[in-house]
Amino acid sequence: MKFARTDFYLDGRWVAAGGGSPLQVHNPTTEEIVATVPAGTAEDVDRAVVAARTAFESWAATDPADRAAHLDRLHAALTARAYDIARTVVLELGTPLKVATRIQTGLPLAVLRSYVDLAARPPAPQTVGNSLVVREPVGVIGAITPWNYPLHQVMTKVAAALAAGCTVVLKPSELTPLTAYLLFDAVHEAELPPGVVNLITGTGPVVGEAIAGHRDVDLVSFTGSTATGRRIAHLAADRVARVSLELGGKSANVILDDADLPTAVKVGVGNAFLNSGQTCTAWTRMLVHRARYDEALDLVAKATESYRLGDPLDPGTRLGPLVSASQRDRVREHIARGLADGGRLVAGGPDAPVPQQGWFVAPTVIADVDPDSALAQEEVFGPVLAVIPVDDDDHAVAVANNSRYGLAGAVFSGDEERALRVARRLRTGAVDINGAQFNPMAPFGGYKQSGLGRELGLHGLEEFCEVKAIQR
Repeated sequence: MKFARTDFYLDGRWVAAGGGSPLQVHNPTTEEIVATVPAGTAEDVDRAVVAARTAFESWAATDPADRAAHLDRLHAALTARAYDIARTVVLELGTPLKVATRIQTGLPLAVLRSYVDLAARPPAPQTVGNSLVVREPVGVIGAITPWNYPLHQVMTKVAAALAAGCTVVLKPSELTPLTAYLLFDAVHEAELPPGVVNLITGTGPVVGEAIAGHRDVDLVSFTGSTATGRRIAHLAADRVARVSLELGGKSANVILDDADLPTAVKVGVGNAFLNSGQTCTAWTRMLVHRARYDEALDLVAKATESYRLGDPLDPGTRLGPLVSASQRDRVREHIARGLADGGRLVAGGPDAPVPQQGWFVAPTVIADVDPDSALAQEEVFGPVLAVIPVDDDDHAVAVANNSRYGLAGAVFSGDEERALRVARRLRTGAVDINGAQFNPMAPFGGYKQSGLGRELGLHGLEEFCEVKAIQR
């Protein structure tokens, strides 16, 4: 069954799109076309930016309590759609329903709730000598989001920007745009003021570049590949506009010799394979002390066996398909190259059985991976885990930091202070010790080529603020 959306959300209402060829949305489990959405143009972006610029002054001047009330109504409208959101993520991305409900839907709702509270309590002015230091909203935000967490990645930007007093033009991924339409149905129901948040669907080379290069977009907030992040930064730099970039990752899970090995392996494998490995923070490099390396590989192989591929609506399915045929093919190429470079296949691999229909890749573990090889250096974005032996803590830190990325990571140890010492040495924006729970109020972002700026919590709010000093 296929349905079509033929409109954009501009200036507080649904507006018919032009007559260009629509974009097709596929179900990655069945490979069928399930929907079409409009392919926006630079002219459409300009209309959205004009609406956001017109609304900015009034929204920026809105009392924080009133902004919080608007976000609270949006939270209620989205919560009422939680089941539909989860099912839509299953449809357009292939995430198993349990994960789509708990993470793809539950997490962005929690993030939005946090910004309801933060909107009501903005950062207080500071007195520095004879200066009053205040924070003011940046202006019009261009938000460009990826396909792997289609509501969460939108909410980290839109909720924070609106809470700060900014207005927004959003371009969701053309691979998973349907969730954004549910969001904007909720926006309309919540009666956010016209122009405060606007939706344009389309491709990156057309709509994304028009947003990034638009003279009236004050800050571009992008999540996606490092290569695209460089392009956006270049377009923004030409007009000296700010950027916030959350880019690639190749995170290391450091398992020290005194770790609870069964727990470390179970949690590590689960993290690496979450969302079929299509997660920028995935711990895709498992670093294990040589004294426990063979034991760890046995545990990894057994853990991987439990990740059943299949229909994401089946409660027994733990891994769905990848988002597209091209993504599946790229992951297969990474696996083949990893084995050609000397890696040893422990589980899965190119010949492992997968469902005949759908863009599936079997969960794959490759051991004895050279830390300098492509499999250890490049972001795969699929269910592929590289296991690397290390000699001691110093060697583990050196291997973990041997990456152009620095987004996330983990340390497992029976000695929490030892784990903390290692965590402090990792050049990465976040580290989990012994499987600690994700905190949506903590700052999120990367070192090195994993990006610029921070999202979530107060740090995410401040990303959308300018700082002004008033001398008196």
